[in-house]
Amino acid sequence: MQLPSRFTSKHVLVTGGGSGIGRAIALRFAAEGAHVIILELRAEAGAEVVAAIVAAGGSAEVVAADVASTDSMRRAFESIGALDVLVNNAGIAHVGNVLNTSAEDLDRLYAVNVRGAYHTLHFGIPKLLERGGGAILNLASIASKVGLQDRFAYGMTKGAMLSMTLSVARDFVDKKIRCNCVCPARVHTPFVDGFISKNYPGREAEMFQKLSASQPIGRMGEPHEVAALAAFLCSAEAGFITGSAYDIDGGVTLLR
Repeated sequence: MQLPSRFTSKHVLVTGGGSGIGRAIALRFAAEGAHVIILELRAEAGAEVVAAIVAAGGSAEVVAADVASTDSMRRAFESIGALDVLVNNAGIAHVGNVLNTSAEDLDRLYAVNVRGAYHTLHFGIPKLLERGGGAILNLASIASKVGLQDRFAYGMTKGAMLSMTLSVARDFVDKKIRCNCVCPARVHTPFVDGFISKNYPGREAEMFQKLSASQPIGRMGEPHEVAALAAFLCSAEAGFITGSAYDIDGGVTLLR
């Protein structure tokens, strides 16, 4: 498939771009002409994606940083040049309700999913302003809109991501910065495979099929599908869209 070149000469930062949805987003932006900066805690994972982008004729670099650390993120952004697009993708998950979620679990998810997104926005938006504006894409979840069983802490953080999207869109709409988020349902990533292997040893194929069938469309989403939506929302074609949350959920919210 011949992709458009909507990001030629643009600089795009993707947090957590070393695996899963973040990896697909990084590859998609690079394929559309962007120079991609992968901000990763696991530098080796980011380096693998950079190598894949370069091998395909694209341009990319990796910056090692911990999104939960203010000092680490400050240093990371000081080392980065121009930016036109920010993608807040880095995140972790947790299974549990309010009774069996510990305070430590809550703090761990907050540190990465909420504080980490704050750091990217706090240090990244000034760089967008230097370029006269830009686009921000936050990875929320259907958990930010509907109640999912045993996702208390995770849902809390994704609800915060949705709220941050609205606040940033409102505060910077007159500065030519657009901010949107996407709300995926279950997407087939290495995290899903690891979760199944850990919790259902010997029943991997059965549980994969069960989790796939639980979505009305009959399958899990694919990372490249989320990446395609991300690229559109950050492109000039979406220039009239800001402060919006896009479901990409295989029909899950239709049944809520």
